[in-house]
Amino acid sequence: MSTEIAGSKSVAELVARFLIARGVDRIYGIQGGHIQPIWDWLGRLGVRIIDVRDEGAAVHMAQAQASLAPNMAGGVGVAMATAGPGVTNCVTAMTNAHLERVPVLLIGGCPPVAQDDLGPLQGIDHVALMAPVCRLARTLRVADQITRDLDKAWSVAQGDGNPPGPVYVEIPTDVLRQDVPDACVLAEHMRGRPRRRIEPVAADVAAAAALLCAARRPLVVSGRGARGCGAELIALLDASGAVYLDTQESRALVPAEHAAVVGALRARAMAEADLVLVVGRKLDYQMAYGSPAVFKAARFVRIADHADELRDNRRGEAEILADAGLAMAALAAALGAPSAALDRDWTGELRAKHLERGRKYAEGLNRAEPGKDGHMHPNRIFGALRELLAPDAITIADGGDLLSFARMGLPPRDYLDAGTFGCLGVGSPYGVAAALLYPERQVLVVTGDGAFGINAMEIDSAKRHGAKVVFVVSNNAAWNIERLDQEMNYGGRVIGTTLAWSDYAGMARALGLHAERVTDPARLKGALEEAFSKAPALIDVVTTQYALSSDAGKGLGWVPVRQALIAWDDAEKARRGEAV
Repeated sequence: MSTEIAGSKSVAELVARFLIARGVDRIYGIQGGHIQPIWDWLGRLGVRIIDVRDEGAAVHMAQAQASLAPNMAGGVGVAMATAGPGVTNCVTAMTNAHLERVPVLLIGGCPPVAQDDLGPLQGIDHVALMAPVCRLARTLRVADQITRDLDKAWSVAQGDGNPPGPVYVEIPTDVLRQDVPDACVLAEHMRGRPRRRIEPVAADVAAAAALLCAARRPLVVSGRGARGCGAELIALLDASGAVYLDTQESRALVPAEHAAVVGALRARAMAEADLVLVVGRKLDYQMAYGSPAVFKAARFVRIADHADELRDNRRGEAEILADAGLAMAALAAALGAPSAALDRDWTGELRAKHLERGRKYAEGLNRAEPGKDGHMHPNRIFGALRELLAPDAITIADGGDLLSFARMGLPPRDYLDAGTFGCLGVGSPYGVAAALLYPERQVLVVTGDGAFGINAMEIDSAKRHGAKVVFVVSNNAAWNIERLDQEMNYGGRVIGTTLAWSDYAGMARALGLHAERVTDPARLKGALEEAFSKAPALIDVVTTQYALSSDAGKGLGWVPVRQALIAWDDAEKARRGEAV
């Protein structure tokens, strides 16, 4: 029990009041004794507690909030986990937030200071586990420095002087019960501050503008650092005449109707561009590491608000270290209009072929033939969804093999998926958080059955908290991208990659959701319409194992040596003079 002192507050109360002062109106987590003092104060002060079924799912929900509601609580999502397995369950989710550069604050519990190193209940060095995958990881042991320490943690998560990302702090339970005199709580530590926006250097903008003016075939590629800067990105595309590729980090920043969008010609655009402007994105495996084997004739220009997204793999001939929105606005102003050097035949041809390929793909969704096992093609799911999704729908894709179909089949919307980390199991928690944030909008989760199983119990969280989300499970009874890899590349020895044809609709009904199992494509649209009207709901769609996704066809499951995709790997080997 706290020993009350006049003119003081317990550390637990200060933590709760700090979060409220920063605009936090909900946290995600699972209760435990080590964090109960904070949990109690959050409840007493009216903060909504979204209790979940696994602590990792709580972090995923906090990440979804930070991604989908960047103006809420300074863009930081907050999760809580008790000591020991409560915290260790969060490591994968914190790693995912780290690689996605998403601000998440995880508050963990740890044993009382007096029991340190004695073998206490759930006592483990959480900080050592979390440090490699967090921007900051600390144990806060000094009661009268709590608000100062939380202010620092919050600023680090937001990306004040560092890339944004997850932060882990823990407070021993006995410290939570200590009282802090009001005189030791400085208002400056309770008050939130907007994230600083770095102004671009004029000489850097001029250098980038000169390169763009001289380019015949410019290409712009955006990443997470460009999110929230859609208007500035469009202005830059208009001023430069460049073609444009989004990535899964920045989907729907530019409307599909914009003339610069050429996503269906991704490989050709990358191979033929003579200048690539990369905005807020690392040149990772999804970007072929920027290799000349794939970007055959390109010079690079880099824009990022942190140096780690300027200097990886390929340096820019011009580099702008600045807020992405400010940098793009300045660059658009410097350009004014596309230069005479622009190869308009090239940009026009890419756009026309992009539209034609997209039209043919969309028309084929509802005609996709069943597999040799007689089950429907997963494209039928996306054909039906295209007729039902509202313009402001939030779409979430989860899975290995299914993700490839979803990236092509889902129309551009507010969108989340397994991300750079390939973190399967995010779909259900992302969907719950999204539906609670935006109860008036359609929220859709399309997931493979393997990925769904990782956090399947979060459909119970959806029901308990009234999250009106629709889960669509593509049920092909397999970890299919790996199963196909085994069939094609390992002598047909299928080992440990098949699942049961489980009745996920039956599971959902048992937990109180509306649910239906669909085996006939003719029933899909009606089942989905009913699901959206009765959400939370789950539609279990039996799909074929014999639909080859683009990722499987390109060898993503094979794990080539030098590049993620076989074609890129072959090109890389050829560049190096190695046998293909």
